[in-house]
Amino acid sequence: MENVDLNLLVALDVLLAEGSVTAAARRLGLSTSAMSRTLTRLRAATGDPLLVRAGRGLVPTPYAASLRDRVHALTREVQTTLRPRNDPLDVAALERTFTIRANEAFIQFFSVPLCAAIAEASPRVRLRFAPKPNKDAAPLREGLIDLEIGVIKSAAPEMRSQLLFHDRFVGVVRTGHALLAGRSVTARRYAACRHVVVSRKANVAGPVDDALEALGLHRTISVVVPAHADAMRLASHSDLVALVPSFCLGHGLANHPAMTAGLQSFELPVHTPEISISALWHPRMDADPAHGWLRQMVTSLCRVAYPDA
Repeated sequence: MENVDLNLLVALDVLLAEGSVTAAARRLGLSTSAMSRTLTRLRAATGDPLLVRAGRGLVPTPYAASLRDRVHALTREVQTTLRPRNDPLDVAALERTFTIRANEAFIQFFSVPLCAAIAEASPRVRLRFAPKPNKDAAPLREGLIDLEIGVIKSAAPEMRSQLLFHDRFVGVVRTGHALLAGRSVTARRYAACRHVVVSRKANVAGPVDDALEALGLHRTISVVVPAHADAMRLASHSDLVALVPSFCLGHGLANHPAMTAGLQSFELPVHTPEISISALWHPRMDADPAHGWLRQMVTSLCRVAYPDA
């Protein structure tokens, strides 16, 4: 099989259809001599004369006649396989499971509108949200997850990405907290409070701490939790000050009264870098219509929340 030239299949299909070396050569854009050499190769490959002279024309041998329909079907199948796909995606009939890896904050505040939008457009699609313990690209490479959402720091070089939105950190305290009692929130007053931070690492210091240190200030971190929802819950029932992305407050998405009840947000008194949230996927999914539709659904949802992204 390693010596078989599959181009011979197309030539055989045309020869059997035309019954003429000259006509087959014209149809394939070859010279008559080149077509004759191809017929010679076909005879050697099949061990059969295939086309023999009868008067001034050529007629197929019994073996060639038995191959005609099969060869034609095979040729059409090969051409269809190698032709760019242009069949439209039937979203309503799509039946597939997509696995999305994201942190708890995105799942907490974006999963409800995303699931609702996908259920309305394609009720047979199933979404599986996977935890994000790290930024390892292996699950994307191995096809264990379809889409990753989050802050890209050191993505694998072959991965594709698309910016979804920019966000910023805001402060959150319970309603009636002394920090918001009439006076402006200065860096000194902010640093003097007890804080709850979100971190999975041993080092809990972040950009806010760097900005405060530049002013000669230091905040007291009293509690460390793994998710922004935990930080908001603690802030709503104590004097702790939480730091969360602004999308945790609902933004342009459906409100989350259970999460934001009893809380007030405020702009930080120090500058922190903007957060860029992106979607990440493996390049083998680039041309997959269903995966493209999933990316479009996620992007559209984020554009609703962040129209200027």
